[in-house]
Amino acid sequence: MEIPLEIDFQGFDGGPDIRETVEQHVTQLEQRYGRITACRVALKGPGGHHKAGGQYEVNIRIVLPEGREVNVSRTAVADERLSQLPFAISDAFKHARRRLQDAARRMRGQTKKRNAAPVGTVIRLDEGGGFGVIRSPDGEEVYFHRNSVLNDGFSKMKVGTRVTYFEETGDKGPQASTVKLLGKHGLR
Repeated sequence: MEIPLEIDFQGFDGGPDIRETVEQHVTQLEQRYGRITACRVALKGPGGHHKAGGQYEVNIRIVLPEGREVNVSRTAVADERLSQLPFAISDAFKHARRRLQDAARRMRGQTKKRNAAPVGTVIRLDEGGGFGVIRSPDGEEVYFHRNSVLNDGFSKMKVGTRVTYFEETGDKGPQASTVKLLGKHGLR
């Protein structure tokens, strides 16, 4: 780390064993991810509140390169195990590991990208033949069959109905599969 670890004890005096436990957790994070610039851990002692009394609160702020941060605040009201400081610390660092893992994936560009189904408009329907044509967002005409329409939606379709679909290449050109009617205001 470029900036030394900060440990802040609030409402109680933390001994050297607690400080050492926190330092070990931070060292493990550094060994695993290696790109931690700074880290601040705030340990708040049990308060006198009737709902959260007797439980420790652990807040971790990890600074990464390029101005990125990972913040973890662990105060679970219903979990009595948090009344034990070592458990509260371990639990908070478990969540910090997970968030660091996610941040590292995003920094490496390894996140899943969802391809949203295009939204088109029905421009022709042949109810007798059981097929229709959708105008795609780029103006292309895409054929679809009634069997590709979900939830028996073909009978509810009219010219002008907005739909989402997945495009495939059929024998005679582009063909829509998994056609789904959009609800009012274009919502699914």
